[in-house]
Amino acid sequence: MDKNHNFRLLAILLFSIAGIFIIDQNIKTVFVEGFRYYTDCIDFILVYNKGVAFSMFAFIGEYLKYIQAVLVLGVFVYVIYLRKLCYALPAGLILGGALSNVYDRFIHGGVVDMVYWHCGFDFAVFNFADVIIDIGVVWLLILNLKPAICKN
Repeated sequence: MDKNHNFRLLAILLFSIAGIFIIDQNIKTVFVEGFRYYTDCIDFILVYNKGVAFSMFAFIGEYLKYIQAVLVLGVFVYVIYLRKLCYALPAGLILGGALSNVYDRFIHGGVVDMVYWHCGFDFAVFNFADVIIDIGVVWLLILNLKPAICKN
C-alpha cells in the first residue's frame, strides 16, 4: 500500500472521529445545560449512565472509564494495522461515539444519555453516540459478511 492510501485512511478515520465527537458533545451540552422535552412516546431528559448498555458493569466504578479508554485506543490501533480503507469510516463512527462517551465519564462521572423511548414498552435511555456506534457496527458486520465489498 502506498503513502496516499495510508494518508486517506488516517484522514477519514480522524475526521469521522472528530466529527462524531463534536456533534455528540454539542447535543449533550444542550441537555446538561437544562433542556428537557416530553411526549407520549419519547422523552428528552438527562440521565448519567454509570455503566455501559443498560447500566451493565456499573459496579466497576471509576475503573470503567480507563478500561474503555484502553479499548478505544486498541480499536484505533487495530484499524490502522489492518490498513483497509473501507473500514475507516465505520470504525471512525464507532470510535468517535465511544470516545465521546468515555469523555463523558471523565467530565461528568457517567455517560450523558437523553433519549428515553417509552411507547409500548420502556427502553433504555441512550444518546446520539450510541446510535452512531450501532450504525458503525452494522456497517462493519456487512463489510465482513460480504468481503467482496471491501477489496482494499
